[in-house]
Amino acid sequence: MNSEHKPLPPGQFEYPSLERFGLGLFAQRFPYRADSVSVDIAGDVEHPLSVAAEFAELPRHQQVSDFHCVTTWSCRDVRWSGVRFSDFYQQIVLPMARPEEGAGFVVFRGQDGYACSMQLEDLLAADVLLAERVNGHDLGIEHGAPLRLVAPAHYGYKNVKHIAAIEFWRDRRHYRFPFPYPDLMDHPRARVAFEERARYLPTWLTRLIYRALMPFARRKMRKGANIYNARNTGK
Repeated sequence: MNSEHKPLPPGQFEYPSLERFGLGLFAQRFPYRADSVSVDIAGDVEHPLSVAAEFAELPRHQQVSDFHCVTTWSCRDVRWSGVRFSDFYQQIVLPMARPEEGAGFVVFRGQDGYACSMQLEDLLAADVLLAERVNGHDLGIEHGAPLRLVAPAHYGYKNVKHIAAIEFWRDRRHYRFPFPYPDLMDHPRARVAFEERARYLPTWLTRLIYRALMPFARRKMRKGANIYNARNTGK
């Protein structure tokens, strides 16, 4: 799909490429297992379990969607490949883990220690993927190997990388946005169309703050990636 003439969401500007980005605390934190998928399912479920072989048997899908970072940059027409979250939920979570009634607060935890929450009703949208590939290549460290969430209708910070666990809870008591970052940075839904960038703060102020901090965060993430690559190539 060519989105050349498609308007960007409110407050966003186009960035030419998708690159490693995130909170500075995680610039030098990396997955301990990037070459194979294994996801723990936990929370308010009858049967906690670890999913590996079962995931490999799920149908694969490919989609092209825009990626919108909460710090106001967007990358158009990113091609993702993976498993629809709805298939994962219907074919593995429901019959095998058996979530308790009302367990619709979903927490994703990454191998790097990052965590973020989503509402189950949002995750069941047809364009939400558990992605393994991007633009025809395996994810790699930069983009969340071995598995990441892709939820195009929600800002990028909800799209957890290096997924290690998915928890289904009836409420948010077992979740906090990664310390020391304040909870006000984490909107309950973070829908791009509604510009839900953060809780409590006015949108105009959030835009200004994030856009000012964006270059520093980008440099820190690039430096972290360079350190990782040097360490793992022996250079």
